[in-house]
Amino acid sequence: MNSDIKNILEQVKSGQIPVEEAALQIKREPFADIGYAKPDLHRRVRQGASEVIYGEGKTAEQIIGIADVLKKQTENAILITRLSKDKADSIRKVRDMDYRPEARIGIIGKIPEPDVTGNILIATGGTSDIPVAEEAAVTAEVYGNIVTRLYDVGVAGIHRTLSHIDEIMKASVIIVVAGMEGALASVMGGLADCPVIAVPTSVGYGASFGGLAALLSMLNSCADGIAVVNIDNGFGAGTMASRINHMG
Repeated sequence: MNSDIKNILEQVKSGQIPVEEAALQIKREPFADIGYAKPDLHRRVRQGASEVIYGEGKTAEQIIGIADVLKKQTENAILITRLSKDKADSIRKVRDMDYRPEARIGIIGKIPEPDVTGNILIATGGTSDIPVAEEAAVTAEVYGNIVTRLYDVGVAGIHRTLSHIDEIMKASVIIVVAGMEGALASVMGGLADCPVIAVPTSVGYGASFGGLAALLSMLNSCADGIAVVNIDNGFGAGTMASRINHMG
């Protein structure tokens, strides 16, 4: 059950708020209609996290408007993904926002302290995969997770991966971000006893087909326990890893 609803029910149980007030809090307006967008105000109740704003294709003014509506409904940080530096600069002129250029993520509000003890390990095949990995890492941190970064440990130098075997074995969830042939996901899947989330990236030469080669390799991995998200989808991997980590 979502923690917000649990808190409301605990307050009813302890007599802090009446049943009528609790019912009102739970059935607040599910979305706000601001013309160009309909921000989902019940996302946190249903899924445990507020709606995320996808920055591409939106103006800075539209992003500010959506963020302002969401911020009225929650004290949690608002996440803005795929946010360009130009838009971020425009937003920061009028709103307080933490911008992570490598991840292309904006954060309005304070990143919470981790609320779970499990560790999410994020590994990349190469340095060129770091932007996608950072999108996953920042997403997981905003959702209250401890994140360990393990970058540039690809199979071209497998000894680099094996030198971190202790961190791999201690992880609760592993996100593997790799382009080229995407082989690192299979290696991690063969070493770890935790769920592995593979993220193919568009890094690679012509026959990598913009990440399709890595995607197919990861889908056909011989190692079990591997789930695969879309090409360059660091946000999706970070969200999935957080949900898995919070289950235990």
